[in-house]
Amino acid sequence: MKFSETSNLYSLNKSTYVNLRWIAYIGQLFAILIVEFILKFKFNYTICISIIFLSVITNFYLQFRIKKNQLTSLISTTYLVFDIIQLGFLFFYTGGITNPFIFLIIIPAVFSSQYISIFSSILLVVLTILNLIFLSFFYYPLPHPGDLHFHAPDYYLYAIPISTSIGMIFLVYFGVKFGAESRIRKKAYDKIQELMAQENELLSLGGQAAAAAHSLGTPLSTILLTVKELQKEFGDNKKIKKDLDLLVSQSNRCREILKKLSLNPRIDDDFIDYNFSLQDYINEIVRSFQEISDKEFTINLELHENPIKSHKSSEIMYGLRNFIGNANKFSKKKIEIFITSDKKITEVIIRDDGPGFPKDLIDKHRLGEPYIRTVNQKNISKYGLGLGTFIGKTLLEKNLATVKFQNSINNKGAEVLIKWANKDLNNL
Repeated sequence: MKFSETSNLYSLNKSTYVNLRWIAYIGQLFAILIVEFILKFKFNYTICISIIFLSVITNFYLQFRIKKNQLTSLISTTYLVFDIIQLGFLFFYTGGITNPFIFLIIIPAVFSSQYISIFSSILLVVLTILNLIFLSFFYYPLPHPGDLHFHAPDYYLYAIPISTSIGMIFLVYFGVKFGAESRIRKKAYDKIQELMAQENELLSLGGQAAAAAHSLGTPLSTILLTVKELQKEFGDNKKIKKDLDLLVSQSNRCREILKKLSLNPRIDDDFIDYNFSLQDYINEIVRSFQEISDKEFTINLELHENPIKSHKSSEIMYGLRNFIGNANKFSKKKIEIFITSDKKITEVIIRDDGPGFPKDLIDKHRLGEPYIRTVNQKNISKYGLGLGTFIGKTLLEKNLATVKFQNSINNKGAEVLIKWANKDLNNL
């Protein structure tokens, strides 16, 4: 993966990070001023304020000098390293590991774990642990009133950095894990949006072509009728007969072109609002595959009522096309599609006679997730990363369907079961 792609994948929003740093610095300053001037606990508060002042300068630089809205993993890591070191210095002068706010030192590593690379997260975790170890042995006393000193057993003091480190590792691990899953899904959803934008654009162009075909049909017929009348009247005139014949042939050619552009040869005035049933969707998809494939497609209908129709949906069309396309890709000779409907449920089953879904993905229920790969080496070049299956499943589930994957008991091929409640189909 290129560095620019990695930077886009692992990035931190600048405004969010800057605002969090302002909140942290204001909180640190208030805590120091309260301890020094209200509680009157004496400590090196001037050094602490100097450290905060230096941090404020870095935040101004980040806010006004760095123009990017999304910070790359490298820039984010650099600033987060500074934040951990800054907290380490503050705690060094205010009690070290005995400071009750010591847990705040884990915030940079935990906060960033969802946004930066795993190597950067490991670096921040290691740096934080080293800080905790150092602050367990070297620090100025905790600010206290008069001669009262805070004492605790060594085993208790050493337990604080251990427990803090364990908590940080636990939180960072889940942050990295959830962050990675979130990025993968975001990338897959972006792919869906891209594909659907292309599909809608094509559908829009198809609708415009159909509109043109429909609108131009009548004037073209009038032109053709007029030319034929002229042929009858001036057909014997050799000077214009050739031109009239040319007009007739070109008019017929235009009629054929417009007929091909039409979405439906028997289109009516309200063709854009034409309603589709699942049978219509599948017939249209299968017809397009039969033009390029030598496989045998069989559509079996078992409808107890009139099929439910809804406005044509490019999402349903694309979702069904994905699964029928996969069946065509993996089948040996035959693809069977079953459409059943009763009073409550409408179901589509797409079955092929190919090798079936990989057993490791079926057993782990991972089919339908993006960017997965089977360990089965047979046909591995065909299986890909599961993005097509994820897109098809997501689009159909968005349109109120439930999608289930299994291998056929009869021929061991793959089966995709797509089911709608009729009340949901009526609402699409």
